[in-house]
This record gives sequence, structure tokens and C-alpha cells, in this order.
Amino acid sequence: MLYLILVSVIWAFSFGLIKGQLTGLDPSVVAAARLLLSLLVFLPFLRLQRCRFHHLVALILIGAIQYGLMYVAYTTSFRYLHAYEVALFTIFTPIYVTLINDLFSRRFHRRFFYAALLAVVGTAIVLYRDFHHGDFRQGFLLLQGANLCFAFGQVAYTRIMKNVAHSDLHVFGLLYFGAVLSTVPMVWGKSLHQLTQMTLMQSASLIYLGVLASGICFFLWNRGARQVNAGTLAVCNNLKIPLAIACSALVFSEQINWPQLLIGSGILVFSLLLNQWHLQRLR
Repeated sequence: MLYLILVSVIWAFSFGLIKGQLTGLDPSVVAAARLLLSLLVFLPFLRLQRCRFHHLVALILIGAIQYGLMYVAYTTSFRYLHAYEVALFTIFTPIYVTLINDLFSRRFHRRFFYAALLAVVGTAIVLYRDFHHGDFRQGFLLLQGANLCFAFGQVAYTRIMKNVAHSDLHVFGLLYFGAVLSTVPMVWGKSLHQLTQMTLMQSASLIYLGVLASGICFFLWNRGARQVNAGTLAVCNNLKIPLAIACSALVFSEQINWPQLLIGSGILVFSLLLNQWHLQRLR
């Protein structure tokens, strides 16, 4: 769980960076550049000698969906939404995580679903005043596509790695390889001169997002996902939202409703504790 919490804190800074620095660039080019940087970080650690072919293919496909397709939809949504609205529309990811996990296991886990639902309620309290602002249909649909891709990847990776004889570090580059492959057709024929004309701040933001927020953090997130149950994973998917709002207030001096934030965050923490309590009872 510590991996998931640490990554959530780092991701809290990403919303503002993307909206403030990168929205003028083509979303598919930004996604491809970020994922290529992530691939370069993990390429030296690849060890595939004892990895079965169907496991290699499965990991590449998971990366194409969880990171490639997700990032294009996610980055495009910033054209239609404010940064805090992007955070808002990720609140359904916990539900997707639990339902996809149930589809894989062919069994409905009520405990995990209730924990995820409670996480959504807690996050909605933090952001409820923003639901009625404007027409978010296009941005909303893009975000839900991104959320589904990310939720699927977390559950699928956890399951496939149970049968892989390598450590996470030795195969994780395959996910980024699949992600890069899935974004290449989207940037094919597009002018890439934007990357050479970026400002110093845009370049620094892209490197930060590609190496740390995408590369290292996605590795830590999927590794953490393997060490918790589906209920805890679902709840942790929403921790970044109150953290992102607190970051906006403390770092970027935006005005927020502190009581609202504290109440919603408290419900998120309670849903985590409730899930852990149920887990201890089963033991």
C-alpha cells in the first residue's frame, strides 16, 4: 500500500503540469513522447530469457491498453476540461477495477465493490460543487475510456504476473514497448516539429512526466497493485484526487473548501481501513 500512496502523492502534481504546460501540443505526440521516455528508463532492465512467448505477448498487449490507449484519451481530455475536472472524472476508476476483477474471477465480490463505492462517495464530496459546471460530455467520455484502460491493465497485470517467473523490474519494459507501439499509428504522418519547438519549461515537464510520473510511478503502482487486494487497489485509485486538490491549494495557491476536502478525504481513509478490517477478519 505504501507504493500506492507514494505514487498518488507524486501524481497529484501532474494534473497542473499537463494543463499548464502541455495542452497546446498534440495529445498523441505528447503521449508517445512520454511513453518513449518511460521505455528508455526500463529498457536496460529487460531480462526475457525464461519468459514464455504468450506471456511476452500478453504483457505487450496490457501495456498497449493500460498506457498507450489510456494516455492518448487522457491527454486529449485536457483540451475540453480543466485540470481539476480531469481529476473529478477519474472517480469511477475504483468501480471499474472491482468490476473487471470480478469478470476475471467470475465472481462478484461485494466487499471490494462497497469499498470502491465508498471511495467514489468520498471523492464526490470533495468535488461535488463542480458537477454542474458546463457541458463535460466529450471530456467525460474520453476520461471514462482512459479509466477503463487503466483499470483493465492493473487487474490484468496482477493476474498475468502470477504465472511469470521474472520480477516486475525484468519485464516491465514490455508494457512500455506495447504502449509505444500503440501510439505510433496515432502520430504517423503528423508533424513532430512541436517537440523541437518546446520551451524549456515544457521540455522539463515532459521529461518529469515521462521519466518519473509515467515511468517509475507506473512501475511502482503496478508492483503495489500485486501486493494488495482488489478493494484496497480500488480505493487507492482515488487517493490522488484529494491530494491533487490539496496540491493546487498549497503549491499553486488556488482557493478550495478545506472542510469539504477533509470530510471527503476522511471517507476515503475510512474505506481503506474498512477494507483492511474485513481482510483481517477473513484471516
